[in-house]
Amino acid sequence: MVQAADLNSSQDDVLEIGPGFGILTELLLTAARSVVGVELDASLASSLASRLNSPQNLRVVQADALHVSLVDLIDEPYVVVASLPYHVASPILFRLLTAPPRPQRLVVMLQEEVADRVVGRPGALTYLGAAMNTLAVPAIVRRVPPGAFFPPPKVRSAVVRLDVRSAPAVPVDDVMRFLAFVRAGFSQPRKQLHNSLAQGLGAPSLDVLEAARHAGIDPIRRPGVLSIADWSLLYHQFESRASS
Repeated sequence: MVQAADLNSSQDDVLEIGPGFGILTELLLTAARSVVGVELDASLASSLASRLNSPQNLRVVQADALHVSLVDLIDEPYVVVASLPYHVASPILFRLLTAPPRPQRLVVMLQEEVADRVVGRPGALTYLGAAMNTLAVPAIVRRVPPGAFFPPPKVRSAVVRLDVRSAPAVPVDDVMRFLAFVRAGFSQPRKQLHNSLAQGLGAPSLDVLEAARHAGIDPIRRPGVLSIADWSLLYHQFESRASS
């Protein structure tokens, strides 16, 4: 994970979420200029610095990564390197990629199933994959078997690197509005596109059918078959029709 982060010890500041006993933290401290560790567990947070011999380039904050003020933690540019808590990994990723200050890149350990959705497969996108690929360029660094952990978990894991885009992957006027549109489209991912999107938006199915037709997209396809470029075309068509 440290190698995949491509850290420069003289200029890179790292945000680590969930440092725990500091096994990863100890490596990061030698590879980066500074490390800010956000640990939810009060006992682990209070003992982490002393466990690592109180390094000057370590700051430990006892807080919930979903709610702590990122602005008060670290300045841009920075890098995230973390084994994210699996049960809240997706909302943490969304927060890091949409709320300032945004990192330059992230290298994170995720449950393998979530990692595969983050990276996304052409023709089998989920909302998570569409959003992550809109905001970043994700790639799986390596897959991690349960035996790499003690005690071994019941799930497989994977390390993912996300290089954060300076601009969204597709030209949209408001990326958060666009992502809300895509999320609506995946409200019923097993249904046909026009039904799923209409239900998610609370809009007449006929409006979605017309927007899809003008965008050159077959409205009976499943949402996961569309590419991000397709979603952008559909979004622009729907927005232009809504404003006219």
